[in-house]
Amino acid sequence: MKSPIPRNVPMLMWTVYRKIAPQVNRELNQWTKIAASIPDKELRTQALASLDKKAFHCYGGSIYALLAKDKWKEAIRFIVAYQTISDYLDNLCDRSTSLDPEDFTMLHKSMNEALRPTAAKSNYYSMRKDQQESVFLNELVSVCQETMKSIASYDLNQHLLQLNAMYCSLQIHKHVIVSDRLPRLESWYEAECKEPGLQWQEFAAASGSTLGIFCLVSYALDEKNSTVLNQAIYNAYFPNIQGLHIMLDYYIDQHEDEVEGDLNFCNYYLNYKEMEERICSFIVNSFKEANQLPDPHFHQMMVKGLIGLYLSDPKTKQLSCNMKTRWLNIGGPGAKFFYWNAKAYCGFVRKVR
Repeated sequence: MKSPIPRNVPMLMWTVYRKIAPQVNRELNQWTKIAASIPDKELRTQALASLDKKAFHCYGGSIYALLAKDKWKEAIRFIVAYQTISDYLDNLCDRSTSLDPEDFTMLHKSMNEALRPTAAKSNYYSMRKDQQESVFLNELVSVCQETMKSIASYDLNQHLLQLNAMYCSLQIHKHVIVSDRLPRLESWYEAECKEPGLQWQEFAAASGSTLGIFCLVSYALDEKNSTVLNQAIYNAYFPNIQGLHIMLDYYIDQHEDEVEGDLNFCNYYLNYKEMEERICSFIVNSFKEANQLPDPHFHQMMVKGLIGLYLSDPKTKQLSCNMKTRWLNIGGPGAKFFYWNAKAYCGFVRKVR
């Protein structure tokens, strides 16, 4: 009998603490050792920083491994590797030595090739001065390719490639020189967005999440890989669940991004009221879409988790307009459970330190 998917929030949290998190730790420790051996100082610095500062992305994403049931360890291996590529490249584009879109395009070929099991690896660093790295990124790509080789009927995963393509396009457009960012993002939106009523910054936000990819791969590892299911997952996660994910991320980072001079999608609403209403809409629609999927209880919990965990972040205290009460109320008891659980855990960690 296959491992059951948790059906309520307390059971999910117990499974995460006892089963998912320890396995993620093992994977992250392995990649940290490899990153520490990168010869180039700049690449080594960014790789180690991404593993240290953005590890929570791997922990959150790896909850989707439960959908793979008995192959949950294989799913975690893929999720940690793919998310580590994403976080590492984000650092290279955002905090490193280049503002060249051709460089960013070349770097992000690694994410495309990671999902293509027979693809030969490109020279991902060919457009930048930092070159001395032959193990870390290549090995991350190889691990993802090994997972994709094990999935039957890989050709059914065109939705996977589409989500990846949108993610990579966003990363390229939003990291170029400041004067080019908005024109590139708006032109991309006008050319690619097929969702009526979606604003350009919301399309960009929905493109910036990896959750749909983790969902598709985890189901596929459990041999659930039909065109009908993949379309349903794509429709649920893009734009609503993924859009909610990234808009909440930008919401809590408003003060930080203002200080750093970074792009923040929340700044492009007309006012706070419009932002509040639009994110309310994402929450409501995410719950509706979650109900259309297999294991609706799981996907609903993931939506509640996004609401509770992001809004529990201490950074919300720095915001001049705090809207979390209404959003938590829409999320219901499950979102509030995640919220208070996360606040208690963070408080405990601060006391221990």
